Formats: sequence, structure tokens, C-alpha cells
Amino acid sequence: MEQDFFEQRTDLSQLSEAVVRIKASLAQIVVGQQDTIELLIAGLLADGHMLIEGVPGIAKTLTAKLLAKSIDAQFSRIQFTPDLMPSDVLGTSIFNPKTADFEFKQGPIFGNIILIDEINRAPAKTQAALFEVMEERQITIDGHSFKMEEPFLVLATQNPVDQEGTYRLPEAQLDRFLFKIEVKYPTLEEEIAIITQQHQHRTTDQLADIKPVLSSQQIIELRKIVRGLHVEPKLLEFVAKVVQETRKNNSLFLGGSPRASLAIVNAAKAIAAINGRDFITPDDIIRVTPSVLRHRIMLTPEKEMEGISPDEVVAQIFQKIEIPR
Repeated sequence: MEQDFFEQRTDLSQLSEAVVRIKASLAQIVVGQQDTIELLIAGLLADGHMLIEGVPGIAKTLTAKLLAKSIDAQFSRIQFTPDLMPSDVLGTSIFNPKTADFEFKQGPIFGNIILIDEINRAPAKTQAALFEVMEERQITIDGHSFKMEEPFLVLATQNPVDQEGTYRLPEAQLDRFLFKIEVKYPTLEEEIAIITQQHQHRTTDQLADIKPVLSSQQIIELRKIVRGLHVEPKLLEFVAKVVQETRKNNSLFLGGSPRASLAIVNAAKAIAAINGRDFITPDDIIRVTPSVLRHRIMLTPEKEMEGISPDEVVAQIFQKIEIPR
């Protein structure tokens, strides 16, 4: 693209150094998972919540905890279970006999980085408690609103295989996640490295040696830089065409909303910044779109029975639409 010949309009040196430090911090423990780590950092910079899906034992929770540990911010972990109530997450009002009044006791959702383990284990009532806080960064209880401190990020994990005792996430909640990140099994070489590392007792206390590399204020400043990145009008049109195509695609029962279009642009900006560019390219859009759309679009029953995945439909859409160059 002709922008390659222009001078860099935005100083990305601070952001690039931060990305290198976070990747180096996670690489001390996590073997492989480069795509997952890049998307997690992109979500952090794009101010978007992330849903991490994968079978048990592939370091979903560990990677999320390491990302939180590398940032000097308040971290909360909530284990979702079938008996978890909304008040267990948000908090509740407790009567104080000294003041003869009710006082609000904050729940674990009050933090900067919130890890929700197995989010689909809690019933709909508890899942619905996250609607307001994920979208508006506040909760309302007993007529009072409580704002979350910035940065506020929800990292949620779920297991796609074990469906016993789980509750499917409603579409409205899925739409509040910027990314759905699918964590794959490690390669043979990566698995050998994992076993070797554990065998040599390097990971007995995996989190103890991880030190924060970024402060909350630095995250807020980096997000401002990402938001200010340049996007050509033809690329905005390209994103709109892709999302519009999901709404009329014969393989899909439900397409993406305008929130999906905004999510693709914001995520593409973050990926561009991670790669040292102050402008996005079509490749950035193509890179992030599957992770942005896979939890927002629904296949028709016929296509589900055929075993087609949302990612395959997204790939077909890109083949149909002319990619701007």
C-alpha cells in the first residue's frame, strides 16, 4: 500500500516495547500459543473482553492469569458454578447495626482484570448479571450505580466438549466479547518442551517469578494510541461489506451486528499497532475477523449437521468480496 512510503505519524515505540515485555513475560511459562497470546494482547489494547475456549489442560486459565500478572492492576478470579448467585459476583447490601443502614459490600467483579473460569457453568440468572458491567463498565444495585475503575477487562474460559451441567451463553452476552479465542492442542515439539520444562521443576510455582511490566495507567495511554490509528475509508467499507454479507449468507441463521463491525476495526487497529504500524491493512482485518465473528454468527441447522464451522463461512465470505489493495 502507498502508505508504506509515508513517515510514521504515530510514535509506537512505547507500545512496541510494552508488547515485547508482555510476550517475554508470558514466554517464561507458556510454550507456543503465539496466536492466542497475540490476540490476548490485541484485546487488551483494544479494550475488549475475551472468551477463551478449549479443552481442559491446554493452559487457558494459566495464560489468562499470566497476562493479568504481567500488569500492575487489581486481579479477581471467579469460578462459575451452577449454584453461583448474582450477588456472589456483583456484591450485596448488608445491614450495619452501628449505622442502622445498609452498606454495599463489593463482589469480586470489582477489579481491573477479571478471570471468569468456566463461564458456561453458571445459570442464566448469574450470566445475566454480567450484561451491564461488560457493556457499560458499571453495575446498578438497589438504585445505585457503581462505576468500574479503568482498565476493566473480562477474560472468560469455557470448555467446548463437556456440556454436562453447563448453560449456553445467550447471544446478547456473546456479543459483548470482542474475541472468541480458540486454543488448540500443542504441536509435538511444543508438547515435548512442556513435559521437559515440568520435569525439570521449572514451573513448580509458575506465577511467582512473573513481575508486572505495565501499570494500569500505561494500559489506558496505550489504548488511546491504538484508538488514534489511521484507517482508510475503503477499509471501513470493506469491513462493512464483510459484516453485511454475514446477514444474507445462506449458511447463516444469524449475522453480525454493527457492534461486530466496530469490533473488527478496533481489533485490526490493535493488531496493526502490535506489528509496529500506525495504519491498518486488509491483512489486519482478515487476521482478526474470524475471532470477532465466530461467536456472533449462527449457522443454519443444515450447515451445522454438515459439520461446517463459522470460520469456514468467514473464509468463504472473504473469497466473495474484493479485497482492497
